[in-house]
Amino acid sequence: MSKPKITLYIDIVSPFAYVGFYALQHFPVFKQCDITYIPIFLGGLMKQCGNTPPLQVKNKDKWINVERKRWCKLLRIPVSAEAPPGFPINTIAIQRVLAALQQSHPESVTSAIGVFYENFWVHYSEPTKKENLLGIVATVVGGEDEAKKVVERSTSEEVKKQLTANTQKAFDDGAFGLPWFVATNSNGQTEAFWGVDHMGQLCDHLGLERPGSKGWRALL
Repeated sequence: MSKPKITLYIDIVSPFAYVGFYALQHFPVFKQCDITYIPIFLGGLMKQCGNTPPLQVKNKDKWINVERKRWCKLLRIPVSAEAPPGFPINTIAIQRVLAALQQSHPESVTSAIGVFYENFWVHYSEPTKKENLLGIVATVVGGEDEAKKVVERSTSEEVKKQLTANTQKAFDDGAFGLPWFVATNSNGQTEAFWGVDHMGQLCDHLGLERPGSKGWRALL
C-alpha cells in the first residue's frame, strides 16, 4: 500500500494556512505522509470564486484575529499576539518567489515557506521588503548570489504564469479559501478538506490515529 499523501495550498498572508503548515511539519501524526506544498495567490483564488475576503465582512474582521490565537493556543503553535502591521498586505512578491523556487529549487520550497511564515506570523520582520525578502531566500538557497537570481526570476512572465497555474489548480481542486488540503489515502481515495478545524477528518480519511490532546479533541 502507498503512503498517505497530502497537498496543502498556501499563501503566506493566511494565518490559518500557517497553522495547517505548522501542523503538517511538526505534528508526529503526519510524519508518515508524503506532503506537497503549493504556493498560490489567495487574492486571485477569492476573486475567481466570487468569495468575499474575511476582513471585508463586518465583525468577521475582528473575529478572525481572535480565532487564529485560539487555535494556536489550543494546538500549541507559536504565533504573534498582534496581526502583522497593515494586515492584510499584498504577498504577491513572496508568492512569486515561492513559485520561482518551485521551478528552480524545489527542495527549498518547504524551508522557504517556514521562514516566511515565521517572519510574518511569529515575529513580523517585513518579509515583503526587498532586502528582507532577499535575506530570507538566501538562507534557504545557500547564499546571496543565488538568492538574487531567484528574486530576479520571480518577476518573469514564466514565474507569474506558474503562480497563476498553481492558483487555478487550487480552484480546480475545489478550493475557495485556505487552508485547503487535498488528501489521498493508502487505498488511492482522494478527498479535500477546508480549514484547520477539519484536520481531524483529514486524519480519519488518511487512516491516521488522531492525537488525544485537548486541541485535537476540539477538531472535527
